[in-house]
Amino acid sequence: MASLQHSFTRSGNRFGVWLYRKLNGRLSSGSRNVTVLMITSPGRRTGIPRSTCVRYLDTPDGFLVWGTGSGSKRDPDWFENLRATPTAQVQVKARRQQVQGREVIGPERDSMWRDVVLAAAPEVAKYARKAGRTIPIAVLRPMDGAGPAT
Repeated sequence: MASLQHSFTRSGNRFGVWLYRKLNGRLSSGSRNVTVLMITSPGRRTGIPRSTCVRYLDTPDGFLVWGTGSGSKRDPDWFENLRATPTAQVQVKARRQQVQGREVIGPERDSMWRDVVLAAAPEVAKYARKAGRTIPIAVLRPMDGAGPAT
């Protein structure tokens, strides 16, 4: 069953990435209140660029992303790839930027999860409960110094 679910998730991700690229992110979410970017980084085992669409929040430091994996028991592959190689490319709508990822850990992570992520998107708490693990958080800082552009 887990293998079948993983297969559906991969197929859904491929379709989401294709649609994001095709429409420059214009239909990336079903809500005006949800912002989605596409992150591309090298696979940690293959080095082949991998893309996925993830929800984000704008912060003064960059794009804030979190890895719920829709409630998966393990951290999503895209987050593991970011840990292995923190330099990535993001696409927000039609704009592409190189970013440097920094995982937020410890008390800073806990505060950010509670005061930023859950304050802006309380519905993601259900994925954290389902996952039964600490949801990782990262800040993606644009390398051009321009800051997030949404």
